Amino acid sequence: MKKLVVRLAVYVLIFAVFVGGVGYLGFVRSDNDFFKNVRHEPVPSLHGVKPPKYDPNKPTVAVLLANVDTEVFDFMIPYDLLSRTNAFNVFAVAPDKNVKTLSGGLDVVPHYSYKELDKLLGKSPDIIVVPYMPIYDEKKYQPTREWIQQHSSSKTTILSICSGSENLADAGLLKGKSATTHWQGISLLSKQYPDTHWKEDVRYVHEGNILTSAGQTAGIDAVLYLIAQKLGEPMSKKISNEISYPSYHFVQNPKVEPIQKDIYFVTFLLNLSFKWNKTKAGVLLYNDMDEIALSSIFDTYAATGTTKVLTVSNSDAPIATKNHLNIVARHQISNAPRLDKMIIPGGNAKSLAAADVKLWSEKGNAKETLLIHSDSPNRYAFEEPLEDLAKQEDLLTAKHAVKRFEYRANGIHLEGKPFPLETYDNVLLIGLLALLVTFFIVQLKKASHGPADHNSN
Repeated sequence: MKKLVVRLAVYVLIFAVFVGGVGYLGFVRSDNDFFKNVRHEPVPSLHGVKPPKYDPNKPTVAVLLANVDTEVFDFMIPYDLLSRTNAFNVFAVAPDKNVKTLSGGLDVVPHYSYKELDKLLGKSPDIIVVPYMPIYDEKKYQPTREWIQQHSSSKTTILSICSGSENLADAGLLKGKSATTHWQGISLLSKQYPDTHWKEDVRYVHEGNILTSAGQTAGIDAVLYLIAQKLGEPMSKKISNEISYPSYHFVQNPKVEPIQKDIYFVTFLLNLSFKWNKTKAGVLLYNDMDEIALSSIFDTYAATGTTKVLTVSNSDAPIATKNHLNIVARHQISNAPRLDKMIIPGGNAKSLAAADVKLWSEKGNAKETLLIHSDSPNRYAFEEPLEDLAKQEDLLTAKHAVKRFEYRANGIHLEGKPFPLETYDNVLLIGLLALLVTFFIVQLKKASHGPADHNSN
C-alpha cells in the first residue's frame, strides 16, 4: 500500500511539473509581451522633438516614466486628463531622455529627464503622478525611487495610479498611512507592506499629500478628484463630460464593494499561460490622436494575454498626440507585418487620420481594419474595445477585462463565445500529453525492474 501511495504521488508530481512547466513558459511569454516589451528596433532621429511650452505661472505636473517599463493606462490617463484642464504644465519625466516603453509596447519620448526638470523648476513639481513601474531591474529603477523620495515633501501632491501604490510603498512613503491599489494585488501588498493600512472598499484614498487609487478606472476617479481639489468641481465635471465618463459619482463618494477573484480570473491566468496563437493586432498612430483612446487599445487587448499589439505609423518620425506627448511607432505602413486586424483609435480618426487610413487601405496587410471609436465618438473610450474583445475572444475573457478595469457602469453589452475554446483545448492537450509522459515513465520503470522483479511484487 505504501509503495502504491508513493507511486501515485510520483505520477501526480510528474503530471503537475509537465503541465505547470508548460504553463509557466506561456505565462512568461505573455508577461514579456506586455510588461517587458522593450524596443529592439532602431530609434529614429528625435531632432526637433520638443516638450510642451513651460508656463512659470502654472503649477507643474510630472508624470513619471521608469527605465524598464511603465503601465500604459496609469501613465496615459492622468497625462491626458490633467492636460485637458489647460491649468498645468504636464510633462513626461524619466531618468534620462532615451525612449521609454509603456506596457504592451508603446514607445514614448520623455519631455525631460529628472535632472532637467529639477533645473527648469528649481524646486519640486507641484504634483507627481506615479504609475505602476514594475521593479524588474533594481539598478535601473533606483534613480526613479530616489527621485520620488527626494521630492516627497508635504508641498508636493503625490498621486499613484493603480499598482503605482506599490512604488510609493517601496519608496517608504506609505508607512503608517492608509492606501489602496488594484484588487488583484492588494493581498500581496498587504503582506509585503504590513505597516500600511490597505483598503479594499474604496476607489481612492487621500491622506496628507498622498492620493492613491485602486485599479484602472478608479485612477480616473482619483485624477478627477484631484482636479476638483485643485481647480474646483466644475472643472472636474467638465473633464468627466469630455471623456463621457460614466461613473462620476465615485469621484464624490469612492466607497464600493470589494472585488473578488472568480472564474473570470482563472480564465485570465489560463489565457496568459496557454493561449499560444495570439491575435496580432496593429494600432495606427497618427498626429493629434487622443491619449485615452490610444490607451484603451493597449490595456484592453494586450493585457489579456490574448493579443499582441504592434504600433504602426505612416513614417518613422515621432508622432505628437493631442496633448503634445511624443510617441514612436515600431513599424511603418510600408513594412508592417501581416496582421489579423488593424485598430485605428479615436473618435475623430476619420478626419485626423484620413491620409494615414487611405495609405493603409492601399498598402497595409490586415484581415480587418477597425475604426473602433469613430461610429460612437461620444462613448467612454474603453467600452467599444471591451465589446470588440468579447467578439474577438470570448465572454469570460472580456468579463475579466471589465473587472480588471474596475469598470462598474452598465454601458457595455458583451456578445461572443461563452469561453476561450482554444485556451481550454490547449490545457486539455497538455494534460493528455502529461498523462502519456507519465505512462511512458511508468513503463520504463517496469521494464528496468525486469520480469523477476516485477513478479516478486
